[in-house]
Amino acid sequence: MLGNILITGGASGLGRATAEAVAKAGGRPLVVDVNAPDSGVDHAIADLADRAQAERAVGELAERAGGIDGVFTAAGIDACGRLSDVAADRWERVIAVNLLGTASVVRAALPHLRRSKGRVVTVASTLGLRAVSDATAYCAAKFGVVGFTRALAAELAGEVGVTLLVPGGMHTHFFDDRDEQYKPGPDARLNDPEEVAATVVFALTRPAGCELRELVVCSSTETSWP
Repeated sequence: MLGNILITGGASGLGRATAEAVAKAGGRPLVVDVNAPDSGVDHAIADLADRAQAERAVGELAERAGGIDGVFTAAGIDACGRLSDVAADRWERVIAVNLLGTASVVRAALPHLRRSKGRVVTVASTLGLRAVSDATAYCAAKFGVVGFTRALAAELAGEVGVTLLVPGGMHTHFFDDRDEQYKPGPDARLNDPEEVAATVVFALTRPAGCELRELVVCSSTETSWP
């Protein structure tokens, strides 16, 4: 059984697809997002760049649901461009949301996860394993998520399950606000978020003692993998 699954960034993209997949599989999605989901799912509004907001959202949802059985950290932003051209505030916000927000949510959920013997699935990126130009903020954040998750898995071994998800590009609105030069080209092959969400549900439903440590899910022609 999936139980109560807290999903950051659950109002859109991969987070929304995972919330739908969790509900379809019999679980209860609990969404944390800066925007309210339009699906009517139980949610809390929070900016994950603010640790106090992240902690409040986790606490509110855990109280309403009676606990948390799993966490999926899908919330993420980027700021494309050369380091000298990206405003410092924008650059640092990518780190705050993608890396520090992930840590804040997991930290706040840990007491509940320890009680439920639950699971955490974090979201890195293929750019958390391979660095490219004009993506210093995003690569720094996602490389950080990789290190954070691997260390967390060692720390919580036998207590809470931990899986690192490494997705490639997906058909979502993630690229909409980018300058044209940073958007996927017309021939780019991207994954459907529903397919990636199915792997998240699979990771969350492994039996006790079976650990799915890391998952790479990408198009067969993903240019940033391997």
